[in-house]
Amino acid sequence: MRIGYSMWGFLGHGIVDTPDGSRAFRRPFVDGLIAAGHAVVFLQPDRDLTEAGQTPRGRYRWDPGFPDLDAIVYEWRWPLPGRNTTDCDAAGHTCDLHRQTDLFDHYTKSGIPTLIWDLDRQLPGDDPRRLLTNVMVGEFALTPTPGAVSLSCPVPDALLDTADPKLLASLSRPLPLVYVGNQYDRDEAFDRYFAPAAACLPHQVAGKWTRTQRWPHVRFTGRCGFTQVEDLHRRALATVLLLPDRYAHAGHMTSRWFEALLAGCLPLTPAEIRFADAYAPRDLQVTTGKDVIDKLIWIQSIAGSAEHADLIAGCLPLLEPFRCSAQVAAALTVLEGLS
Repeated sequence: MRIGYSMWGFLGHGIVDTPDGSRAFRRPFVDGLIAAGHAVVFLQPDRDLTEAGQTPRGRYRWDPGFPDLDAIVYEWRWPLPGRNTTDCDAAGHTCDLHRQTDLFDHYTKSGIPTLIWDLDRQLPGDDPRRLLTNVMVGEFALTPTPGAVSLSCPVPDALLDTADPKLLASLSRPLPLVYVGNQYDRDEAFDRYFAPAAACLPHQVAGKWTRTQRWPHVRFTGRCGFTQVEDLHRRALATVLLLPDRYAHAGHMTSRWFEALLAGCLPLTPAEIRFADAYAPRDLQVTTGKDVIDKLIWIQSIAGSAEHADLIAGCLPLLEPFRCSAQVAAALTVLEGLS
């Protein structure tokens, strides 16, 4: 198949001032489509070139027009007032939503097999686009919206295959606790789980957090470059998987889970997350801020030991169902079924 791919993001490292978390898996996912024998054409602007000054080309192609396609995949965009809802010549405008609308009108409305990958759970459950016979919605959630399918956040195979628990446990980890990610709708989870531990243990929060007055004791260091994410996780013993309620209730997990774990940073997982057992063993599940503190003290006491390595090793099999190759196969099954 000749597959069009609409994404507002980067294949390479990108730029610091962007919330594009999909960089952690986008390139391996697209490479998987290509390895399966399909041609992929990117349909949004080449931001790697225009914004980051990088050219990760080779096998990749961008097309600003409307090339012939057999199927199309959208990393779904939604209205962001003042950003992509303004006129194209307005200050600060991004044209991702306008371009997506044009692509949808040209391809999807004409019957082309379409996968809407709703990475942020922003497409309403009653949106009429879900009812089109040539459309399927994929979600990270383990309990997707009725009519949608689970297409989980892909874990790059190469990273999983080379993870070495003994080596990861042996690294110097001066930070007991770290969180890498943006604030978006995470205040309640942050209050409950992270803030109490931050009051008594060294920590760092990297990401875009603009409303921090209620946590004067927390060390917020702002956004970091994509290449720094792994470094931060490799310096920390643990993180807490902080999810917005709309994610937690559906068992929707982001890339921060595997980014941390594959760097040896243990994922303390709120037990309230639906299907928490799919993301962490019971030893790493927490229900209160005190739980987080107690788990961190325990992990500090075993840091660098065989028990620490065994704890990391016990988490890695949980990543297996989320392999990128499995998600590529699932996406292709959807598109072929729509054909």
